[in-house]
Amino acid sequence: MLTSSELKKIPIFSCLNDVNLTWLSQQAADLHLEPGEYLIHEGEPTPFFVVMEGTTEVLKDVMGRQTEVSEHNPGDFFGELAILMATAAPASVRAKTACHLARLDPQHLQELIRRSPDCSAVILQTLNERVQIVQKYMLNLPSSRVQIIGSKFDDDCREIRTFLSMNRIPYEWVDRDRSAQLASAGPSCDVAGLSVVVDGSFCVSHPPTVRKVAEALGFQTAPHRQSYDVVIIGGGPAGLAAAVYGASEGLSVLLVERKAPGGQAGTSSRIENYLGFPNGISGDDLSQRAFRQAVKFGAEVVLTREVQEIIPHPDGAYTIGLDGSERVATKTVILATGVAWRRLEADGVDRFIGRGVLYGAARTEAPTVAGKHVFIIGGGNSAGQAALFFADYASSVTMLVRGEDLKRSMSQYLSDQIALVPAIRVETETQVVSADGMDCLKAIETRKTGEPVIRRAADALFVMIGADAVTHWLPPQLQRENGYVRTGREVSDQPGWAADRAPFLLETNLPGFFCVGDVRYNSIKRVSSSVGEGSMAVAFVHQYLSLLLKPFPE
Repeated sequence: MLTSSELKKIPIFSCLNDVNLTWLSQQAADLHLEPGEYLIHEGEPTPFFVVMEGTTEVLKDVMGRQTEVSEHNPGDFFGELAILMATAAPASVRAKTACHLARLDPQHLQELIRRSPDCSAVILQTLNERVQIVQKYMLNLPSSRVQIIGSKFDDDCREIRTFLSMNRIPYEWVDRDRSAQLASAGPSCDVAGLSVVVDGSFCVSHPPTVRKVAEALGFQTAPHRQSYDVVIIGGGPAGLAAAVYGASEGLSVLLVERKAPGGQAGTSSRIENYLGFPNGISGDDLSQRAFRQAVKFGAEVVLTREVQEIIPHPDGAYTIGLDGSERVATKTVILATGVAWRRLEADGVDRFIGRGVLYGAARTEAPTVAGKHVFIIGGGNSAGQAALFFADYASSVTMLVRGEDLKRSMSQYLSDQIALVPAIRVETETQVVSADGMDCLKAIETRKTGEPVIRRAADALFVMIGADAVTHWLPPQLQRENGYVRTGREVSDQPGWAADRAPFLLETNLPGFFCVGDVRYNSIKRVSSSVGEGSMAVAFVHQYLSLLLKPFPE
């Protein structure tokens, strides 16, 4: 416990009388930290701290990199900016040396300001100075880490922009087709096609790919070990949840994701029915929080890599084959690959994939649809979220829905919001018959039930008509139903299983091989249920591993 005499030695408290010093000593927490321990994490609520002994360092996330911007020494205080301006912490703070600090809750800081005009003057003056420092800092801060010059019709360009957006890496993109003059004046790798520059100086070798950009930004793209307790395949909500809970509970975890964390949920502009976020949260924000959490607990998250084969062994172990002929061993597997958008069967559509026709609706497409006529095929939540997002950019957004209304396929809160947006038009019982154009999509033909086909101008067509499980690459003995993987009670037979055990709830017919999320047969297609399954799977992994340690009955 802090004493009045200790607090009296700190400059900010030296003006307090004995009564207030006694009150303060009863309210302040007495903290002792080792080097490297965090006090504050950027973006979170913060208390008020005073450094008694030692030094802390202030770390700011600058374009995806943690950078030291200042430090606090004995007698310094911090946290007042976020408390008095009712904001989250603008930076992280951790102990640089062994530290001794006093901590006050926000209400106690406000009471201190009320009790002592002298303390109030010092705190408010410091607050004013720090606001000015923040202003100067922001003026000198670069607006992006990556500069891209390329066509909106270039698949690699689109994939790189999507990867950067989902990983919250600020980038600047110049569309070579629309802004030839700007493209020639901007950063370039002296190539006629796509060029990518990282941190203002590093030119990604030609041709640029997502993996090359990821490596230039410092993301992990290869496993560091030869074997793991569990390998998680897929970095959507289910896979990320499994990585967080697995790593936090002491398992050695490898998560392999071929694109970026978040999966299809990561492209959602706003998820409003996820527990704990009453004002909603974007899919990429939710995914990035989970990604950082998994890495914090020690999980290896390997991006831009694809699992191409899974080989079961008689002893119950598995070999995971990655693209590039790299292999790792694992005791258990959690499959969380999600599903792929179902293809649209309409004349001419395949000709314009990537050139006006897109499956899914990434937030990165916002600049490409500004002021244009956008059509979205689908009546589910993903389609509704995309419509609301693009309505802020496009001149018009038209939802083409096969069913009679949105009630059966979309959450009520979402359909209510759509009804209030003038720029969004919903056409029910309508299908796309064909797509037309020269180099890119220019028009579509649609048919409403019982009416003739009509032709309409279209600049972009986003297809979101359901999804299919892509599981043909999995072991042939793995049981599936229309591509979806059977688990638990859905497993029809159990060859080779011990007579005293049936598959766990999320376990397949292969012992130690679990399946979670949308790719699982009869799963509930919701982000929250996927997160729940991912966390449950880790509990079953623990139970399975404990069985391996038990001696076999004689």
